Amino acid sequence: MPISRVYDTRLLALAALGEVKSDLVIKDVTLVNVYTGEVMENMDIAIKGERITYVGSSASHCIGANTEVINAKGLYAVPGFLDGHIHIESSMITPSQYAKAVLPWGTTGIFADPHEIGNVLGVEGVKLLIEEARNLPLKVFVTVPSCVPTTTVFETAGAVISSKDVDALMALPEVYGLGEMMNYYGLLGGDEEVHAKIQATLKHRKAVTGHAAGLGYRELAAYAAGGIGSCHEATTKEEALNRARLGIYTKLRYGSAWHDLPKVIKAITETRVDSRRFIIITDDVHPEDLLSRGHLNRAVRRAIEEGCDLITAIQMVTLNVAEYYGVDDMVGGIAPGKYADIVLLGSLPQVDPKLVIAFGKVVAKDGRLLIDIPRFTYPEHVKKTVKLKRPLEASDFTVRSKKVKEGVTRVHVIGVGEGEVPTKHLIEELPVVDGEIQPSIEKDVIRIAVVERHKMTGNIGLGFVKGFGIREGAVASTVAHDSHNLIIMGVDKEDMAYVGNLLAEVGGGMAAVRKEEVLGLVELPIAGLMSDEPVEKVAAKVERLKEAWRQLGCTIESPFMTMSILALTVLPELRISDKGLLDTVQGNFIDLEA
Repeated sequence: MPISRVYDTRLLALAALGEVKSDLVIKDVTLVNVYTGEVMENMDIAIKGERITYVGSSASHCIGANTEVINAKGLYAVPGFLDGHIHIESSMITPSQYAKAVLPWGTTGIFADPHEIGNVLGVEGVKLLIEEARNLPLKVFVTVPSCVPTTTVFETAGAVISSKDVDALMALPEVYGLGEMMNYYGLLGGDEEVHAKIQATLKHRKAVTGHAAGLGYRELAAYAAGGIGSCHEATTKEEALNRARLGIYTKLRYGSAWHDLPKVIKAITETRVDSRRFIIITDDVHPEDLLSRGHLNRAVRRAIEEGCDLITAIQMVTLNVAEYYGVDDMVGGIAPGKYADIVLLGSLPQVDPKLVIAFGKVVAKDGRLLIDIPRFTYPEHVKKTVKLKRPLEASDFTVRSKKVKEGVTRVHVIGVGEGEVPTKHLIEELPVVDGEIQPSIEKDVIRIAVVERHKMTGNIGLGFVKGFGIREGAVASTVAHDSHNLIIMGVDKEDMAYVGNLLAEVGGGMAAVRKEEVLGLVELPIAGLMSDEPVEKVAAKVERLKEAWRQLGCTIESPFMTMSILALTVLPELRISDKGLLDTVQGNFIDLEA
C-alpha cells in the first residue's frame, strides 16, 4: 500500500474523541512506550483505517457496533519493527515473497537498498523493485544505490547509476535516502561524481547512508564531514563508539552471515553512552533463516541476551530507525496519527510475536500470514542477464607459475573466517606440477575465479582462497557482490567449468557439483539474483545447497554470503574480480605469486 504523510486529520480527530467510531481497538495490553521508555499496563489502542487514533487507559468511547475488539491481556504492544538497512535481493526472493516471510515475525517496514539489482539492471532494476513494493502490506522505504558500479577501475560492472540518475530517483516518493556509500576511496579522495550523488541526496533532504570498514578516526571524521549519516561496518565496541561520537548512526548487524551485534552492543552495555543513535539491522538474511529463525525479532532477542535493556533494544528497531530516516511522523512508535503498525508479543525478553498489525489490519497471527499477497510478474529480458563470451573450459582455470616449473611457490591467498566481512591477506606455499600452481587440500587452499558475465569480455580473474574446508568438486554463484559477476570456487577444474556453464544455462543462481553431478542448485533467474518462486520452495533449495556444500567438506555456517563478498573490491584486505587479484589496502592489483 502506498506510504503517505498525508491523512484525513479531521476524521482521526473525531475518531479519537469517539464521535466517529474506530475500526479496531486493542484492549488491556501492556504498552512499551518507546517515546518515554515506560512499560505501561492496562492500556487501550484505537485504530481508524490505517492510523492510530487513541492511546490511553480506556478507549471504550471509541468502540461502536462495528468495531473489532482484541483482548490483549497478558500481551505486550510494541511498534512494528523497522529494518534500517537490508538488501531484499540477498534473500534470493522478490519483495512480495520477502513481505510474506518477515511480516509474521513483526517486521512491518524496511529500508531497502536495491544495490544488487541496480548493479545488474541499473535504474530499471531499482524502479522494478519500487513498482513491486508499492502495494505491499510491508512498508518498503527505498534508498537509491550509491555505488553502481562500486568502483570504476577494479571490475567490470553490469550497469551505471550516475549522479544525474540519483538526483532523478530522489524525487520519487518511495525514496528516502542514498544507499550505502561504500566507495570511501572516492569520497575521501574528492571524487566529484561521488560527492555529486551525496549533494543530490542532501538537496532532497534525505538520508545518506554509509559503509566504511576499517577506517581510522581521522578518515572516519572526514567520512562524516562528507555527508555520511550512518554506517553498519563497525565490528568492535571501539569502532561503534567512534562512529557514535562523531554523530554517525551506528548500525549493529545481525543477519545470516554477519553477526557483529554481540561485539558491537558492548558500546552500549559496557558504557553509559546514549543509545538513541544505535540501530539494529539485518543487512542480509537467507530465505531458510527467514522462515525458521526469524528476522529483527531474533536480532532484538540476541541484543537482550547480550545484556541490552529491553526497551533500548526495541527502540533500536523502531523509533531510532524512524528518527534517522526522518519518518518518525509516520512510523516508529505507537501514538495517535501514526500508522497502525503494531506487534503484540507474548514475552518481552523472548520477542515472540503473537499478532502483527500493519496498515491497521491484522496480517499475521502465531507465525502465520493471514492475508494474500499478489504475485508480481517481471519482464522476460531481466531473466537473461548471464552472458558469457563462450562456454567455460577446464583450461580456463589453469594458473601458471612464472617462477617455478616443479616444486613449490609462494602465493598470495585470500583468507576467510566464519562470519567475518574482512579477509586476510595470506602468503601460502603451494605445489607446482609441470608449471601449474595446484591447490592444497591439506592447507585448505582451493581455486577461485571470477568470470565476467555482463558484457561478454571474456575476462577471468584467477586466484586461491583458504578457509572454506572444501575438499572436492566446485561451487559457483552469480550473486557476487557487488558487480555480480560469476564467481566459482573449487578443487577440480572440470567441475569448475561445469558448474559455471550450468548457471549460465539456467540464467543465474548458486550451485554445487562433484564429478559433474549436481548436488545442489538454486535457480535465480531475475538478474541472476532472485527467484520468482515461493519463499518456501527457495528455502528448501537453499537447504539442499547447504547440504551439498557440507558434502564437499565446507565447514562454514553461511558459505554463500562469505563467498559472494570475495569479489567486493572495497573491503579489506584481499579480493578478486574479473580483472585479477586486488590488494584493497594498497588499492592496486598484485601478481598471484609473492
